[in-house]
Amino acid sequence: MNIILLGYPGSGKGTQAKVLSQKLGMFHVSTGDIFREELAKKSPLGAEVASYMTAGRLVPDKLVLEVLKARLSVETRGLLFDGFPRTVEQAEGLDNWFESRGQAIDAVIFINVPEAEVARRLGARRTCSGCGKIYNVVTSPPAKEGVCDVCAKPLLTREDDKAEVIARRIQVYKDQTEPLLSYYRSSGIFHEADGSLAPEAVAAKIAAMFAGKA
Repeated sequence: MNIILLGYPGSGKGTQAKVLSQKLGMFHVSTGDIFREELAKKSPLGAEVASYMTAGRLVPDKLVLEVLKARLSVETRGLLFDGFPRTVEQAEGLDNWFESRGQAIDAVIFINVPEAEVARRLGARRTCSGCGKIYNVVTSPPAKEGVCDVCAKPLLTREDDKAEVIARRIQVYKDQTEPLLSYYRSSGIFHEADGSLAPEAVAAKIAAMFAGKA
């Protein structure tokens, strides 16, 4: 079974993908993780990705799909996509690839969180400067303010979690990714999950949709 998770940045896609991939025995497809694998391997695709990333440019759709296809062609588990596709063009490319393999996307789940809540969540996020653990000062704060529970290093506000950057990220999502909702809504495989619930409750509701199918 192949599933796509959609939602605003900060809607909890990454958290849900980690939980659901374990619950359902699926491979968690994160383009960021796959890019890092290719960079570490120093593969030709990795070198091409690096040339865009070091220049601060978006990796083109065609290259993103090439990297994904190279990694996923050897994967035998069901695929759980987190934050991909980001555009209708990427969605069409993904559909064509699945079709060429005699497969399809089985479900698209939109984790629905109000825009104001997204901005609040992103603004409350803190990242450990040592081990990278992520906290939310509202919903999952550290035991000691400003200090990581795991390695005791200081917590930082990432550049992309600052107010002006959050506003830009939300606008980019609306411009590029929101059209995907229309693209998938007409497909008959579109589902919504209330992302304002506690993460455990969201995961349980989504997993229940697919019990016994993965």
